[in-house]
Amino acid sequence: MKYPEVRNYVGGSFVGTDRPFIEVLNPSDGSVISRVPLSTQDDVDAAVASAEKAFPAWSATPLKERVQVFYRYKTLLEKNIDELAALITEENGKVASEARAEVLKSAELCEFACSLPQIAPGEVLEVSRGVECRIERYPLGVVAAITPFNFPNMVPNWSIPNAIALGNCLILKPSELVPLSAGRIAELLKEAGLPEGVLQIVNGGKEAVEGICDHPGIAAVSFVGSTKIAKVVYRRSTATLKRCLALGGAKNHLIVMPDADKEMTSSNVVASMSGCAGQRCMAASVMVAVSKTDHIIERMVDHARKIIPGKDIGPVISVAARERIEKYIGEAEAAGAKVLVDGRRTIVKGKEKGYFIGPTIIDHVTPDMRIAQEEVFGPVLVIIRAKDVDEALKVENASPYGNAASVFTESGATARYVTEHASAGMVGVNVGVPVPREPFSFGGWNDSKFGVGDITGRGSIEFWTQAKKMTTKWNKESGTNWMS
Repeated sequence: MKYPEVRNYVGGSFVGTDRPFIEVLNPSDGSVISRVPLSTQDDVDAAVASAEKAFPAWSATPLKERVQVFYRYKTLLEKNIDELAALITEENGKVASEARAEVLKSAELCEFACSLPQIAPGEVLEVSRGVECRIERYPLGVVAAITPFNFPNMVPNWSIPNAIALGNCLILKPSELVPLSAGRIAELLKEAGLPEGVLQIVNGGKEAVEGICDHPGIAAVSFVGSTKIAKVVYRRSTATLKRCLALGGAKNHLIVMPDADKEMTSSNVVASMSGCAGQRCMAASVMVAVSKTDHIIERMVDHARKIIPGKDIGPVISVAARERIEKYIGEAEAAGAKVLVDGRRTIVKGKEKGYFIGPTIIDHVTPDMRIAQEEVFGPVLVIIRAKDVDEALKVENASPYGNAASVFTESGATARYVTEHASAGMVGVNVGVPVPREPFSFGGWNDSKFGVGDITGRGSIEFWTQAKKMTTKWNKESGTNWMS
């Protein structure tokens, strides 16, 4: 193996374990690069105990001092970007440019956390003569983040900087498919001066997740993954009276109007579909082509055929993922859809054992087909035809998901109409991937999100803290009123 066995991180140190291990594979060539332990409830208990020990001192540290760790951590992310990006490429498969962009986004998340002293101060007001009310925000205690395989560096940093800067101690359970980046994050945070016990890492699978959901010492859980598991995590966590914010899957619709700019639209739609091998919850998966848009579709096909697997697009995460995606494509084709660009049976020279699928565009898909309804999570775009914008919105609104939607048009009125009527938490105009940038929060609607609030941006302040309201009266001469 290229890397040593993955270990849990407890009390500021990596600790060995006698738990069973599973292999960590490089999806570009199928090689074994490490092994990761399948932690148990006992491992979760140990992590919580360590975090509880660290919490009093960390929560008592002033916010302006806590964020100094993240100023230094941000610098370390930027300084080590080449190494961190290479690690993402090895365990996840992203091409180098995508991996570097992921690390840069992590740095941006840290930048927001560093601004918390300016945007998260308490409020104070004299509400009556001589009577003052104020609100101060306090950390919850020990919290947890359960993160997916598709962004092994960025998604952990959705939770780590804000939750910890706001005074909590956090337990991270990274995906067992990509555990290496999490360990490196812990090392950099320690180098940045994060005290022992403030961050713990518990590796593993289902048992570790259940241990986190069930543990009475954990006050809040953030989760990012499929909708199926998001529902389970939300129900199990809230059953033990935790806060939980679980972000699920997506089926993002891009509505393309006939007046849309051909070059901008075609390139943006294909980039949205194929970026990160389609393994992102903001990827374009359904294009609703309104009226006469064949000229745009033809240009999309041109763009897609120029994408070179292994150079411009990486592999999907596993053999099972590749087989599942190819099955979706085959089913749609058998049901009468037309495959315009076929990424099946893609072989990359020198990486013949990699899990590659080339960009795939499928036209004349109908809304009742499985590929039009379910999250494929690969570089696959289906095209559904609609006669007008209302029919297109009907297709979008019918999806149980509600992560993102976009409209491509040169008409401001049409753009406004779609943004008002799309059933999605994040909406774009002439943008293929409408991801909000900090300080705006990430989060969808419907079956793409369970729970209240956000784990990034300003919305995260409410989720990761609790408000204490204080009322004081020092002036005896202020009189007696209903507040006495």
